[in-house]
Amino acid sequence: MSAIMSHQSAEMLRPASDAVALAKIGHDVHQRLDRIRGIERVESDLADLYVAEKFLTGPDCKRIVQAINQLAVPSTLYEGGEPGYRTSHTHHFGKDDPLTRDLEHYICQVSGLDILHAERMQGQRYQKGQQYKHHHDFFHTGQRYWDDEARRGGQRTWTAMLALNEPREGGETDFPHLGFRFTPRAGRLLMWNNMDRHGRPNMKTLHAGMPVLRGIKHVVTLWFREGPWRLLND
Repeated sequence: MSAIMSHQSAEMLRPASDAVALAKIGHDVHQRLDRIRGIERVESDLADLYVAEKFLTGPDCKRIVQAINQLAVPSTLYEGGEPGYRTSHTHHFGKDDPLTRDLEHYICQVSGLDILHAERMQGQRYQKGQQYKHHHDFFHTGQRYWDDEARRGGQRTWTAMLALNEPREGGETDFPHLGFRFTPRAGRLLMWNNMDRHGRPNMKTLHAGMPVLRGIKHVVTLWFREGPWRLLND
């Protein structure tokens, strides 16, 4: 059992945005990922990012794509943004959805993160011209939504994003402060820590889903919280 999982009971009693706890989560995960063959660290002193090729098979990717296409609705934002800020479509997979349950548990097994701290997996579809402009995945605690999120598991820690296909052109995930762009390919996984090594929100993790220029992009995303999100939101 990982150090993260063995401390689950203690984490449930901590207040949201405990920098010491967040730093430990980040440390434990990056130490674990550094030891796993087939997962490569993106070279950067500014943030912890990892890429794994062929994390999911092609047939599994296609089945999830079909579900997204059937059920996706226009994506939303926590706070109202300018027109065109986020123009994708999203499907929220249900609790224990057979299409994504094993994938969620596999991500947790690899990272050592507890499934109880994961939000529900989401699928996103980006058609030609659609995008998600530069943003952070962590919660800005000065925003109106924070009081609610603090009670619903607290701050986001790690993000896992899996590409389900490859658009013919465009659709990269751009991290401008890190000089890195993630190119979507079927089954390719990107994981990053939204906190810095001190457990504080890492402003350098600013990123964007760049416009798709040709074709369609499908991804699934799993966000993890400091606290047990699933115990509080089921």
